[in-house]
Amino acid sequence: MGKVAVVTDSNAGITQEMAKDLGILVVPMPFMFGDSEDVYYEDVNLTREEFFQRLADGQTVHTSQPTPVDVLKVWDKALETSDEVVYIPMSSGLSGSCQSALMLSSEYDGKVQVVNNQRISVTQRASCIDALKLAAKGWNAKQIREKLEEVKFHSSIYIMLDTLTYLKRGGRITPAAAAIGSILRIKPVLQIKGERLDAFSKARTVQQGKTTMINAMRSDCDTMYGGAANTFMYAVHAQCPDTFAPWFEQVKAAFPECEVRPDRLSLSISCHIGPGALAIACSEKIPEAEE
Repeated sequence: MGKVAVVTDSNAGITQEMAKDLGILVVPMPFMFGDSEDVYYEDVNLTREEFFQRLADGQTVHTSQPTPVDVLKVWDKALETSDEVVYIPMSSGLSGSCQSALMLSSEYDGKVQVVNNQRISVTQRASCIDALKLAAKGWNAKQIREKLEEVKFHSSIYIMLDTLTYLKRGGRITPAAAAIGSILRIKPVLQIKGERLDAFSKARTVQQGKTTMINAMRSDCDTMYGGAANTFMYAVHAQCPDTFAPWFEQVKAAFPECEVRPDRLSLSISCHIGPGALAIACSEKIPEAEE
């Protein structure tokens, strides 16, 4: 059985340094700010700190999918030491990069398998870890792709926003709605399950929002995943370590039956919601990867 390389994009929240430790390759995502034509690449010439400082300075941010040249360069590098590649890009429902990758892979005679498993951020990273485990067990690239697509909806993310400013800035809500929400101190809770980032609930207080997220995750675990013990559970934030610390403890207390891992939302989500967001996420364990 040939060696299978795992490749993803930085929407998974995997830094270049983490990628080296894991033994995978990461295609960095491009960002542009304001009217400038300068392109910045996540974790290459753009740090998280610089990204959030630009948001704080009022700069608008635009994301783009990686160029075909950038994607092919990473695939070709992976194939120098491996026989096949499993490529796990961000959800096709959130970007055209997955469809572009599928077209590019047609030139590789099946050696590159592109996974369309509808994930982003920490759940996308969980898919990468699952792929690594399955590859280590001798699965080929096609088998890994099919398994990851089979379980593509077996994950959940709930996010409580700290501010409506960035949804307004990105045109996802009207200025009037943002103004009313700010006056009423509404804390929107968003959901990512499958292809879309959607509204889930509205909370009047931070604690109410936290309770809403925990109850929603508990319901998902009990009704869809056979209990939280069968998942990888994450407490997550967007550049707010101080408010994250008590949230992490609250999630651990709510789900004592499983290990809760601290993490950060990827920049591709953060550019739409801004800093200060708290989130909870889970990905159902794949039995074949855990055996």
